[in-house]
Amino acid sequence: MNIATPITGTRDRGLRIAVVGDVLLDVDLLGRADRLSPDAPVPVVSVARSVARAGGAGLVATLLARDGVDVVLVTVLGDDDRVGELRAALDATASSGGAGTITVVAGPSGAPTPVKTRVRGDGQAIVRIDEGCEPPGAPTITADMLAALDAVDAVVVADYGRGVAADPELREALEAAGRRIPVVWDPHKNGSAPVPTAAVVTPNRSEAFTLAEGGASASDDIAGVDTVAGALLDAWGCGAVLVTLGAKGALLRRRDRGTPAVPHLVPATPSDGTDPCGAGDRLAATVASALAAGEPLGDAVAAGVAAAARFVASGGVASLDRPANTSRLPGDSADALAVAHDTRERGGVVVATGGCFDLLHAGHARTLAAARALGDCLIVCVNSDDSVRRLKGPERPIMAEGDRSDLLQALECVDAVVVFDEDTPEAVLRRIQPDVWVKGGDYVAADLPETGVIAAWGGRTVTVPYHPGRSSTRLAGALARVG
Repeated sequence: MNIATPITGTRDRGLRIAVVGDVLLDVDLLGRADRLSPDAPVPVVSVARSVARAGGAGLVATLLARDGVDVVLVTVLGDDDRVGELRAALDATASSGGAGTITVVAGPSGAPTPVKTRVRGDGQAIVRIDEGCEPPGAPTITADMLAALDAVDAVVVADYGRGVAADPELREALEAAGRRIPVVWDPHKNGSAPVPTAAVVTPNRSEAFTLAEGGASASDDIAGVDTVAGALLDAWGCGAVLVTLGAKGALLRRRDRGTPAVPHLVPATPSDGTDPCGAGDRLAATVASALAAGEPLGDAVAAGVAAAARFVASGGVASLDRPANTSRLPGDSADALAVAHDTRERGGVVVATGGCFDLLHAGHARTLAAARALGDCLIVCVNSDDSVRRLKGPERPIMAEGDRSDLLQALECVDAVVVFDEDTPEAVLRRIQPDVWVKGGDYVAADLPETGVIAAWGGRTVTVPYHPGRSSTRLAGALARVG
């Protein structure tokens, strides 16, 4: 196949990233599982709908396109009936509002389209069925595939062990690309070694220990992971190795003037998400975008870890069923719209509250816990720094909005945080449309400007007990007195 016409129309030149690797077709069969089969102790799933999406390198391309990046997907495809579903899934991604373009540059795979079907009952995975996933023969790499790497800002290699990243000509082109632009390599335990010019390689913990071939510590504590990362850094000769650790974040090992540097541990925001599928793809895509935009590696890694945590918190690959242009709000730290959407999908009650939270204190903690008890998720609307200055004067806030947001997000009772720049959160509330808006008992619900806004969609405003003697203003005064 030759270079295809972009699936969506052209746009002004923005980031352009090549995704190189193996593409799969992922299918979710979704339904209810409320009984066991009479002929075997297995759940019966009443399938309500089927969702098909691009997996493997196709998922990385999907995530980047939803971020607004123009993607060149360099891969190989079969010529069977299922490849039509795969192309349709890519087309649906690139046609969604606010998405970037996807251009497919593909050679013949010489094998059936690999399909991974997950059966999910009530949101829980029950079984996965693989079709056409046997090791294929060597794919055909075309001149168009090699040329596609010439005019991009970064490359993500999504190696799923099916031979694309093993081709000698393509590897030579990737190594040359790594001398010009960032190459992020997401490896597979059955795949090929990354090229030495890769800026960063992103194995998960299991892959890292397997790829180290027993030459490193068998311990999976942080010291053991660091030993493995150092061994892989030496073996591959790449710029850095980032071992992802799931809920614990990631460990970065990189070279500093030719010498392995001290490991850097990047923690992840705690999440209630239960499906980590696709989190590694989300991390690699975000790291590549940040590096392409000129961010230093440490900042790119931090952005990638945060994006992966948000991805899991918002439901993982299931969140891709939402339109790309409604999945996030400006200034949110855990996809507030996604949290509200998923809570309603489960039939739950969405609760929101708001304030400056300039110095987090016990009164705040008690109010937030009481608010969370009124429903099934709690979204906190936080005044931006500019908003706080207008409300409280030029010497406030004491803590910047990013720090205030991080502290709130760390509380177990808080599901999402969104920062707003207006004096009141009315515009944000119209987007989230919470069922319940909560304020402390020092307010009168009828006097709040948000009360009328909430009532417009049938929501209600409530107050919870106020705890006198605890306020950010009092704490600020005490801090001033002690210097």
